[in-house]
Amino acid sequence: MKIQLKSVLLLGGLLALPSLLQAQPTAHYITGFEGIKGASLPPPGVYLRDYTIGYYASRLNTASGQDTKTPNFRAYTIANVPRVLWITETKFLGGFVGVDALLPLVYQNLQAGPGPAKSDTFGIGDFFAESTLSWHTKQFDFAVAAGLHMPTGDSPNQPYEFMTRAGLGYWTPMLTAGATWYIDQEKTWAVSALNRYEFNTEQRNTQVTPGQAYTLEWGVSKTLNKTIDVGVVGYYQQKVTTDTGANAVKFRDRVAAVGPEVSVAFPKPMLFVSLRYDYEFMAESRAQGHTFALTLTKRF
Repeated sequence: MKIQLKSVLLLGGLLALPSLLQAQPTAHYITGFEGIKGASLPPPGVYLRDYTIGYYASRLNTASGQDTKTPNFRAYTIANVPRVLWITETKFLGGFVGVDALLPLVYQNLQAGPGPAKSDTFGIGDFFAESTLSWHTKQFDFAVAAGLHMPTGDSPNQPYEFMTRAGLGYWTPMLTAGATWYIDQEKTWAVSALNRYEFNTEQRNTQVTPGQAYTLEWGVSKTLNKTIDVGVVGYYQQKVTTDTGANAVKFRDRVAAVGPEVSVAFPKPMLFVSLRYDYEFMAESRAQGHTFALTLTKRF
């Protein structure tokens, strides 16, 4: 979902710029996907969680975090991601066994260059499924997961052609681990951290194997009453290893963001609504912008 520098240079005919401006493809995982108590899985049951995530950027940064001043650069992305979760009553190692799956629907609009050159696309992204284990104690929630991003979506035909495609074109095993700490006995204050690590395989059609990626999402929240939580959330994502292959570039992108979130529970319909905003205050070899997320969770 996030916009990488090489993709924009391809679109805008700007590859005459120094190679230092060229960057990695993004991770499969969308930053800003989770927020307050993001490491806490729900109790046993079946849930439908729908994420609507918007991203806007008008700045594209170099590897040192400086503005490239790319002419007419604008990037918009809107993704709707329905996710089905089933947390079972079955336990393993004391934790509840669960499974979930999601399929993104992605609209992307990008323009760059003196023209400017433009790209406007809509497509189905890559399917993802995972198994989970979750624990709930008096003051802590813990969760671990192992999942797989599958290249089922519309994928690139040339290296780093990511902004014009909904899918990424490669398999990605992903490991997840996180915890939520309830600071006080009444559980009105919470601190959460959710870590994800991605191992990428070779992208079809391009002879490029994207580097491994790490993502951290965190949140600090306060329960105002039984149904309303407010807090500060943020994310950090970094390409840990460089890409490999004949057409690969050897730089790593990273980004960090922070912002507010409010979450409201509606007990009678068993509906939970979260709204958050993340401002990217640091970005290297990628776009620097704004992420908006609306999350709806319904228990059946």
